[in-house]
Amino acid sequence: MAPTTTTKTGQPFDRSQLDQLLRRRMFFTQSFEIYGGVAGLFDYGPPLCALQANFIDFWRKFFVIEEGMLEVEPTILTPHEVLKTSGHVDKFADWCCKDPKTGEIFRADHLVEEVLEARLKGDLEARGQAINANTGAEEDAKKKKKIKAQATAVKLDDATREEYESILAKIDNYDGQGLGELMTKHNIKNPATGGDLLLPVAFNLMFETSIGPSAQLKGYLRPETAQGQFLNFAKLLDFNNQQMPFASASIGKSFRNEISPRAGLLRVREFLMAEIEHFVDPEGGKKHPRFAEVADVELELLDRDVQLSGKTTTTRMKIGDAVAQGIVDNETLGYFLARIQAFLKFIGVDQTKVRFRQHMANEMAHYAADCWDAELLTSYGWIECVGCADRSAYDLDVHSKATKTPLLVRETRKEPLKVEEWVAEIEKKKFGPKFKKDGKTVEAAVEALSQELREKLSIDLKEKGKIEIPVEGVGNGTVELPKELITIEKRTRVENTREYTPNVIEPSFGIGRILYALIEHNFWTREGDEARGVISFPPIVAPTKVLLVPLSNHADFEPLIQRLAAKLRRLGISNRLDNSGASIGKRYSRNDELGTALGITVDFQSVKDNTFTLRDRDTTKQVRASEDEVIAAIQRLCDGSETWADVAKRLPAFEGQEVD
Repeated sequence: MAPTTTTKTGQPFDRSQLDQLLRRRMFFTQSFEIYGGVAGLFDYGPPLCALQANFIDFWRKFFVIEEGMLEVEPTILTPHEVLKTSGHVDKFADWCCKDPKTGEIFRADHLVEEVLEARLKGDLEARGQAINANTGAEEDAKKKKKIKAQATAVKLDDATREEYESILAKIDNYDGQGLGELMTKHNIKNPATGGDLLLPVAFNLMFETSIGPSAQLKGYLRPETAQGQFLNFAKLLDFNNQQMPFASASIGKSFRNEISPRAGLLRVREFLMAEIEHFVDPEGGKKHPRFAEVADVELELLDRDVQLSGKTTTTRMKIGDAVAQGIVDNETLGYFLARIQAFLKFIGVDQTKVRFRQHMANEMAHYAADCWDAELLTSYGWIECVGCADRSAYDLDVHSKATKTPLLVRETRKEPLKVEEWVAEIEKKKFGPKFKKDGKTVEAAVEALSQELREKLSIDLKEKGKIEIPVEGVGNGTVELPKELITIEKRTRVENTREYTPNVIEPSFGIGRILYALIEHNFWTREGDEARGVISFPPIVAPTKVLLVPLSNHADFEPLIQRLAAKLRRLGISNRLDNSGASIGKRYSRNDELGTALGITVDFQSVKDNTFTLRDRDTTKQVRASEDEVIAAIQRLCDGSETWADVAKRLPAFEGQEVD
């Protein structure tokens, strides 16, 4: 069920009020609205564009610059062959079910989740317990209406209620067959009509297109930015002077043809991603040279074993302990989990609404060996906002094999390595005439024999004078090789160079989702002014950093305003002038809705002595100081090196002036 959420001041969170504010102040709007709109597509307005730009700027500083990453910008259009090799053509899918009578299509896991949550809500209503009213937006009204047929206030028995809660705890672990069985067992039908639904089938989420005028080159709009980074690995390694480990990074649009877009900005079909591919030597446990810096950082962890037990209880523990105990697989994965948490804290995400959830086996992406999601609690529930996956060597391996291009690292060993191995050699002069057109296939099968099997076959060859090996597509699937055609013997070779395919740890940020959660986490209303909201963005990401507020339109204020604005612009600090006829209090109040962090009031005292008041959005407290002191304080607040409490200690307080 949607959780009971509160604002940072402890008030009950009202999503409808926030939604109205975001649309009224043009944070976002429905794309193509005057044509009726398209589900899952939204246009960002000025405040959200500015918030996103500030987010990206800080993300680059926090990760790309701090970690010395190599940023690339791969193309969005991606040939079919690339995504076929990566596995996305065959495996990048969600499960959907169709009503054969109405043609309506549902995403199966979401349908099961919503119906069971509705029944649990009905159970609470029947028991006379309070229900969270975190709905109110238009889409939620439609959603409630659709599930009404399956959400009557009926008291469930304890066993059924516990079963529902257990299913919801591990809903992401069900495959298509499992979801179908749940739908049958729990009589889940079309919520609007009560009609039967077909069993779930896989639906590929990629948008297909054609490249070029002939339409012969099939392609897709990329579902992630990662593949372009993998394909450029050899060039990036060369750019990095063959030094390992290293990381690449990319920020750009990705596209997924969502079955049933919902939850506003949280589930859309076109979105911005920021992805990191950290290439690491798999030998030695994927250690990270800076892991000691974060080892004592505590995280809320929800591992897969807890989820499979039907629970969602988190454990708070140091990431160093989590890695040592094998809960988190390796240091590099743990390092990035801690860095992700630190980043989210800096930009203003409520740390009491953050958890890291480990993927269960059936929900794991086809390329992942392990994966943890940074989930943020919103009025829609826990939302995956950052994925941190161990992709092992999957991507580099498959692209290397498909293109016969080496995507690996070669490094000189400090000491030569002696390797004992079983070597299989064929007699090529006799081999060709014997197998003719199948010769290359048989030869490839010989090369693919494992060391263990070669050792066993060497004994058979010595004792029987012949061996049999499996060869797919030749004869009955096995081929007999006499000792005249093959020899297998143990040899020792010396390696001066080591070759290996790096493993990849991938933090992947869904920027739109993080921005929405950030807005929810920082939205509140002042006591006595509940009609207007406040969004407490930290200055480092606030869409507009400073509001310039002249006391009136008196001509003497104009040169001071222009000088302040110019100085702030030169420092890269966004500012906005509000010289409307409204009172200063109202001007500040309506800009508090936009998340504007600070305000400078220009009055007649400013004209006399070049001092100004500086206002903090959240406390509404003000200080007064010289122009240089005010500008310096703003700069430190906006780069995160000071807080308002620090400024208030240094500069003299100012009372009055802000009145309605």
